[in-house]
Amino acid sequence: MSRSVALRFLNLAHFFDHFFLLIFPTAALAIAPSWDMAYADVLLLGTPMYVMFALGTLPAGWLGDSMDRMMLIAVFFLGCGGSSLWIAMSESPLAMTVGLGSLGLFAAIYHPVGLAHITHIGLRTGRALAVNGVFGNMGLAGAATATGLLAGFLGWQWAFVLPGILSVLIGLLLLKRNGKAPGMAQSAVHAGAGVALQRDRRTQVMIFGIVCVIALFGGLIFNAVTISLPMFFDERLTGTGGDLAWIGASAGLVFAVAAFAQLPVGELLDRIGARSVLIVLLASQAMLLMFLAHASGWAALILALLLVTFVFAEIPVTSWLLGRYLDGGIRSRAFSVEYVLSLGIGSIAVPLIALLHKRGIGFEGQFPGLALAALIILIAAMLLPRHVRVDPRRAAEAAASPGH
Repeated sequence: MSRSVALRFLNLAHFFDHFFLLIFPTAALAIAPSWDMAYADVLLLGTPMYVMFALGTLPAGWLGDSMDRMMLIAVFFLGCGGSSLWIAMSESPLAMTVGLGSLGLFAAIYHPVGLAHITHIGLRTGRALAVNGVFGNMGLAGAATATGLLAGFLGWQWAFVLPGILSVLIGLLLLKRNGKAPGMAQSAVHAGAGVALQRDRRTQVMIFGIVCVIALFGGLIFNAVTISLPMFFDERLTGTGGDLAWIGASAGLVFAVAAFAQLPVGELLDRIGARSVLIVLLASQAMLLMFLAHASGWAALILALLLVTFVFAEIPVTSWLLGRYLDGGIRSRAFSVEYVLSLGIGSIAVPLIALLHKRGIGFEGQFPGLALAALIILIAAMLLPRHVRVDPRRAAEAAASPGH
């Protein structure tokens, strides 16, 4: 399989990964009245999905180092599609919980396997990762819009049926294409690939510690904002019981516009480094979260768009930090730990939001808490070293040397 074909499948996989994970929070608005349950109780059914998504990361990474990665991506498509169809046929909370847990487990395959394969075959890894990241963000946008429309006009089951069928078909196509020439996409060697600055152990430990802080608190902000956005729009744009299609379209618009935020950030990271970028992003997030706590109507929509843009813009920063400052021999393990922390803390977002809503703590109390989390990351970011640009000739020599 050629690099370009493999990258197309990987981009689709990232799209569907985020798409599947965000179907449920929007569909829950339609499932609740259909099953005569409170929204908070329905949202709790999704907890196993996010828990399994976090727990499955480490074993998926191990499998990615010992098996054909594109075959695993095919398993991802087939497993997610099959799980989505199971959820659509669920007639009880228990059956839905099982299906959502299965979906989370198969969805966990993508990040450790897909991103590792992109860095292996991408001729311009930075650009390839940035484009792939946009596909993931567009999956968020597509899920909110498609789920709102399908659930609003055809019923919530169709929000799982159609993407499930498409995912299974893509998985079968990938099995066929990969079966003809498994493992044929060769690794790419290019200037700057896998090159880290020479840093002492203390600096590397400090960078890794800061990345862990970002993963923990940034993961909480990312998941809490993306998961609660449909409910926030239901409350602030239309009032309780508003039109689900409009809610989904509004969330989809926000995710779609914000999806491209990490492309310019990738360029800024190479020019001015992570410290300045993070300070601006986190200060903006904290301010917007405080404003959103009391915003409504069009102001809520505009402020939400700005917030999600700054949240999405932060996505490539930790990968850039680990790639730039950590030695190649420990980098893969560092990425695994980062994802486990981010996904692990993200998995508590659903039950936390549900618990707060049940106790009558709305967005007026939730968003200031997330603003505090942003300020914690901001303080950690101020400890980052100032940026020193790497000579491209030196990077090229390092890439060509043995061991790279």
